[in-house]
Amino acid sequence: MASTMASGLHLATARPYVSSSRRAFRLGATILGYGSKVASWPELASTCHLSCMLPLRGISSSSGVKSVKPVTKAMSEASQSKPSSGLPIDLRGKRAFIAGVADDNGYGWAIAKSLAAAGAEILVGTWVPVLNIFETSLRRGKFDESRVLPDGSVMEISKVYPLDAVYDTPDDIPEDVKTNKRYTGSSKWTVQEVAESVKQDFGSIDILVHSLANGPEVTKPLLETSRRGYLAAISASSYSYVSLLKHFIPIMNPGGSSISLTYIASERIIPGYGGGMSSAKAALESDTRVLAFEAGRKNKIRVNTISAGPLRSRAAKAIGFIDTMIEYSLANAPLQKELSAEEVGNTAAFLVSPLASAITGAVLYVDNGLNAMGVGVDSPLFEDLDIPKDKH
Repeated sequence: MASTMASGLHLATARPYVSSSRRAFRLGATILGYGSKVASWPELASTCHLSCMLPLRGISSSSGVKSVKPVTKAMSEASQSKPSSGLPIDLRGKRAFIAGVADDNGYGWAIAKSLAAAGAEILVGTWVPVLNIFETSLRRGKFDESRVLPDGSVMEISKVYPLDAVYDTPDDIPEDVKTNKRYTGSSKWTVQEVAESVKQDFGSIDILVHSLANGPEVTKPLLETSRRGYLAAISASSYSYVSLLKHFIPIMNPGGSSISLTYIASERIIPGYGGGMSSAKAALESDTRVLAFEAGRKNKIRVNTISAGPLRSRAAKAIGFIDTMIEYSLANAPLQKELSAEEVGNTAAFLVSPLASAITGAVLYVDNGLNAMGVGVDSPLFEDLDIPKDKH
């Protein structure tokens, strides 16, 4: 990750405030696919299944975290002893709800970490089938090193809510899901219920992050995608954002901000990214513009989306060609380096901060500039051109 967000710009170093009464982890929520130990991609009928409100003790900074080199560089490493640059990203006093975190490997986690580094209080949603794994990993300290913030403190999660963003209300849940053993013991995990629970527990939020996506037939070409698979991709990856905003805006403070994550397949052909997922991302970007208008006029809420480059996350590995996409980006992007999750997290911190107060309805590319390319310069057709290339 870059050592700073930009020249002369850093995140505030204050540790996020978490009251002792809120240091209970209750798990459940949603993200885009997981490793094979949990379920194969086709088994994930939605990337936003969340459930189970099992209590888990909060992990304090004294829980034996080893001293490691911070990976999130969104704020200056010794800013407590240095004068401010004058443009700090300060989210102290703000509360963020991030839908789509179930491990420490993806963009959702990186966004949560950058927001925490800026001082925001973190609420998280996690998908039901990975609930026990996520809970156990937190309790056993598996994520301790990756929870360390630039100032040496540890990211605290005030609460993890069960959430299945495919279902808006309890009446929408089919019987086979209600009786599914993966949902046993869980309750209040529809979008409406989660929003109500957050309101009851915390009153309001300032930041809403949608880090959800799933296509049960993502490995199939579009011409081989069934109607059911196509609509499932749209429901889990696009409409889920509409639903989250619909139910969370009433508890968002004026001046708040929301972001989602999209992908260049929304506007360019990416063979292998099928099952209607490219259509879902295109819908998400279109909805971002419309939602920015509606939420801005009615509620003074900003709505943006980040088009992130390829990341070797567990979710992306489920697609099967993520390594190829990363190599392609390294060979063809203007910046020949592998994209880090922290770079996307830091961009998110900027977008939800007052520094981005006039930015809404935007698709912001964080992909080392790959979106700007019209051709693949690693093609043999261009081998005679004097194009600078890094060895990697």
